[in-house]
Amino acid sequence: MVGKRDATPAPFHPRVRYHRPAHTQPRRAGTIAWRFDTPLLKCTQYFLFTRNRPDRAAIMEEWIADAIAGPLRTEKQSDGRIRHWIWVEAAQRYLRVVLLEDGETVHNAFFDRGFRKE
Repeated sequence: MVGKRDATPAPFHPRVRYHRPAHTQPRRAGTIAWRFDTPLLKCTQYFLFTRNRPDRAAIMEEWIADAIAGPLRTEKQSDGRIRHWIWVEAAQRYLRVVLLEDGETVHNAFFDRGFRKE
């Protein structure tokens, strides 16, 4: 019958926004905890903002977690931030992850075109 609602239950709650992931909801400034698929990592507002860029959207959260857990190379910047690099086989590129001074808060993550393995 036209206009009758199907008897099967809806796969989602009608009042919940499913088109916008929870990590893109507006937040207060500062460092927040962000739920990745596997671990719970802290990140900055800047990181959440740059994740929406087309070139950064392809970066998987698992790659970021792998770069933090077992980097190919690590450097400390003059401002205290820590850089980690990892080779991502699926993308055939090097991924650079920049952490804040605490060593666990993700500030930036991008494919590094200028990285040379030495």
